[in-house]
Amino acid sequence: MVTMSGPFADWVAAADAVRATTKKLEKQAALARYLATLDDDGLRVAARLFAGGPFARADERVLAVGWTALVEAIQERAGAHGEAIGASYQRHADLGDVAAELITTAASDPRPLTLADLAAAFDAIAATKGSNAKRALVRALVARATGAEARYLVKIVGGDMRIGLRESLVEEAIARAFGRDRQAVARANMLGGDIGEAAVRAKHGTLEGAAFARFAPIGMMLATPVLELAEVAKRFSAPYHVEDKYDGVRAQVHKDGDRVEIFSRTLDRVTDRFPELIGPLRAVPGSYVLDAEVLGFEDGRAIPFTHWAKRLGRKAVTADLQAELPTTLFAFDILERDGTALIDRPLAERSRILRSLDLRPPLRVPELRVLDLGPDELPAELEREFAAARERGNEGLMVKDPRSPYRPGRRGMEWLKVKRPLRTLDVVVTAVEWGHGKRRAVLSDYTFAVRDEAGRLRTIGKAYSGLTDREIAEMTEHFLAHTTLDRGRLRVVVPDTVIEVAFDQIQESDRHDSGLAMRFPRIVRLRPDKPVSEIDTLETARSLAAVTERERGSGSAGPSELDESGARRERPKRADGDRAG
Repeated sequence: MVTMSGPFADWVAAADAVRATTKKLEKQAALARYLATLDDDGLRVAARLFAGGPFARADERVLAVGWTALVEAIQERAGAHGEAIGASYQRHADLGDVAAELITTAASDPRPLTLADLAAAFDAIAATKGSNAKRALVRALVARATGAEARYLVKIVGGDMRIGLRESLVEEAIARAFGRDRQAVARANMLGGDIGEAAVRAKHGTLEGAAFARFAPIGMMLATPVLELAEVAKRFSAPYHVEDKYDGVRAQVHKDGDRVEIFSRTLDRVTDRFPELIGPLRAVPGSYVLDAEVLGFEDGRAIPFTHWAKRLGRKAVTADLQAELPTTLFAFDILERDGTALIDRPLAERSRILRSLDLRPPLRVPELRVLDLGPDELPAELEREFAAARERGNEGLMVKDPRSPYRPGRRGMEWLKVKRPLRTLDVVVTAVEWGHGKRRAVLSDYTFAVRDEAGRLRTIGKAYSGLTDREIAEMTEHFLAHTTLDRGRLRVVVPDTVIEVAFDQIQESDRHDSGLAMRFPRIVRLRPDKPVSEIDTLETARSLAAVTERERGSGSAGPSELDESGARRERPKRADGDRAG
């Protein structure tokens, strides 16, 4: 049996086996074979690493090691210059793969790395203050690694594994390794916030003992958008729970004793952002975990997000800012109450428990309407409800199946969101970037522009989703042949490709030289039928921005809330502007 002091190289071999195949069962089998050999301590560490992080989800520690520190560690270990790092990154678009390519010599320290070494090093890095001291620890760790080991060290420390291994597959491998039910493993992991502990429970047959770990946020259940109201009745039958869909930021609230924490949709702790909510949340008796929406709310009406969002980017939430842009928390679901997990209970029961809480302003619950109508009558009633919700200043409706359990991190047809259709603009591509992960070999990120009154192109946004893999491959060949300036990751291209882009809204912003930016842009289609001379104008974009102002109120959001196209998606823990499901 391998112990926790066994070589990290064995973990690397299993990771390499996963990385080498696209077949799910082969990935699962490779992991299961390895996990079955480990003792309890080694199993905890190995499972957490395969899940992509140095610590359990319930562990709030972070390594806080930046890109520069990792690059310096690779340079020192490989004896490479910055040019070599840059050229390798252009080939791989992955710093871990850069380390594996450039580190070709044996480590000066002959002692092989073990899982115990990694656990101790991560503990030390997380506990160390000061960038220089952290960098020294990272360099010392990488100095002991082979090229193959350095690949995964850099991926783990950098928070970006990208080896075709989702956490759900790790759960399946754990179940296979110890002959357990996969759903039982997933439940223990979700409740306890530690896939390593779930693995040990699976090994010893104690999965049913897992409890809900407060302050370890779980994935939030997501809703599926519908644009045609008749579609709702096709998804599930009556009765229907209908609530307003609020235009705010998603939040998960954990309370135990006097401690209250608020987590964003990306599971980051954002408690300090909303100081006026902490006292009222603490005053609610007992312990609980709530799913909620935080938004501006004044005089019985939602403050337009474009105005209220100004406070999201502020590091210091002053009393004056709280008074100017007051915050309300609308709790729409409850996941745990006084030690009892509720996620498997039907929504109707969870709703009754939620509404029994003593929530007082600025804490609220949405008004609930129960519609028990047939498919012929439902659309007309939903249309009336939708119009009323929009009149109240909200985005639209949430329509939910009262029989549904809470499905963490999943998007299904039991929760539906009804919003207004997206608008579109015809724009021209002016610059492109190499993608990430599976798309690292193609130019998949498009920056685009409209034309101003003088005929000049003015950048208005960036998008990376919407086209098929085949279309992206074909456009990559086109852009490579029509590059006017190569800046490494980014290429300025001949502005001859017209695309249609959909978006949620346009707002004033200094992010682009148009003075405008889109929220949630995505590519609808290529427009080879349309000449560049016929793309939309800046005047048209401004008129749409004016429509947005009339619909949502005056004010403009800061740059962090705009142009949410994924330009920074290599940094997944991005809390600002986390929007509701």
